[in-house]
Amino acid sequence: MNEHEAYMELAIKEAKKAGQNCEVPIGAILVDEKGQVVSLAHNSTITLCDPCAHAEILALRNACSIVGNYRLLNMTIYVTIEPCIMCMGAIIHARLKKLVFGAYDPKWGAAGSLYNFANDNRLNHKTEIIPGICEKECKDLMQDFFKKKRNL
Repeated sequence: MNEHEAYMELAIKEAKKAGQNCEVPIGAILVDEKGQVVSLAHNSTITLCDPCAHAEILALRNACSIVGNYRLLNMTIYVTIEPCIMCMGAIIHARLKKLVFGAYDPKWGAAGSLYNFANDNRLNHKTEIIPGICEKECKDLMQDFFKKKRNL
């Protein structure tokens, strides 16, 4: 197991927590340049009655609070699913160095699927994107969740 896979497994554990709470199973973690996990989060939009309570946003808010800065320079975020436009915007605003994600999201993705914010030359920050880490496990987690939801 390589470094990216090890961190993604932590994000997958967070995603499973969301699924257990009937939330869309998406997990995110932030790792600093030394390889230390700074923040972990999972989707909580229903639990918190907050449309912005996506895993990425919650992980970013927590990390900013911990480091005492709204800029998270040299940090990497690991997310089980490609971030949406809101989350990708926040990732760019926070000046994250890297985004590593599991599965693409062709309906909402803003890191290569539907939109590609990281390659938009009109923006003043470029976040490196590494897709497809633990892709099958991340994709299966989402698909299984929605299959069960439809069968209820």
